[in-house]
Amino acid sequence: MRRRLVFGATIALALAGVTTGTATAAQPPSQAGFGFAVIGDIPYGASEIAQFPSVVNQINADPGVQLVGHLGDIKDGSSVCSDAYFAAVRAQFDRFVDPLVYTPGDNEWTDCHAPNNGGYNPLERLQAVRHVFFPNPGKTLGGQSIAVQSQADRGLPENVSYQRAGVAFAALHVVGSNNGLAPWTGQTAPTREQSTEVQQRTAATLDLINQTFDTARGQRAVVLLMQADMFGPWPNPSLTGYSGFQEIVRTIARRSAAFDGPVYLFNGDSHVYNTDKPLAPGSTWLGLYNVATPAPKLTRITVDGDAVNDYLRATINPSGPQVLTWKKVPFTASRG
Repeated sequence: MRRRLVFGATIALALAGVTTGTATAAQPPSQAGFGFAVIGDIPYGASEIAQFPSVVNQINADPGVQLVGHLGDIKDGSSVCSDAYFAAVRAQFDRFVDPLVYTPGDNEWTDCHAPNNGGYNPLERLQAVRHVFFPNPGKTLGGQSIAVQSQADRGLPENVSYQRAGVAFAALHVVGSNNGLAPWTGQTAPTREQSTEVQQRTAATLDLINQTFDTARGQRAVVLLMQADMFGPWPNPSLTGYSGFQEIVRTIARRSAAFDGPVYLFNGDSHVYNTDKPLAPGSTWLGLYNVATPAPKLTRITVDGDAVNDYLRATINPSGPQVLTWKKVPFTASRG
């Protein structure tokens, strides 16, 4: 959601052209447990665009990773939301050896109304994102595409769920900019078409959250992936900037409180690594979102973004008290 200056037309060409390094074949799953990488808010600006092929190479070479999750914001907030740029990022996504689950961020469609983003209609850009990144609903991106449950029948091919190693996963299209309700350029309030899109997407997302918890009965944990930081570090939060997340937070809270195991929410958006329990007893977020029942079993993990120096490697442990553990893996000095 933060914005930095880049040089739009040159960027797509740079990303398309820099493909140094050969993708390393995926290694067998670690005996220590199923592992997945999580990244977000990348590539973000000219330097990261040039280095992104090396990022892909490094994750491909990690034997502890069998799946990759990208939490959205494939560009910074001050660059053009062009078809050429989308195609260039898609080409890099295709270089991931492992399956890639991508959920969109606000920078690639919600905020594209801004003049320095090209002055697009965001809803037109949303359809472009779906066309480029989700042409085969029910299948992941990456070299080893796997089948996932998709909400393509509701017009949201990006909303998917799947299960791995006794854990239920869901990638949820929930974005910053108040989940897409922030007024477009020249407006003081959401337009009718803007509000309709948010209502429809939110309704589908709520259903996916509930379905994921329903199918997780008997599973060890639930993992939710999204772009938006619904518990962000912004000073003096008020419901004005968070109103688009109300029902989503309440539903996650209610289902997490009733679930037998731990729930992990991975998000990007605010760019600084953080882990906390935002809906534990005593949290100020309970009051802001009018959450009736605390959810102490919910752990939120924010990945580093913008000037990214690492990716997150998460591991589903086959036994022990910690179902999921994670660590930051620094990018190698040789990238770029």
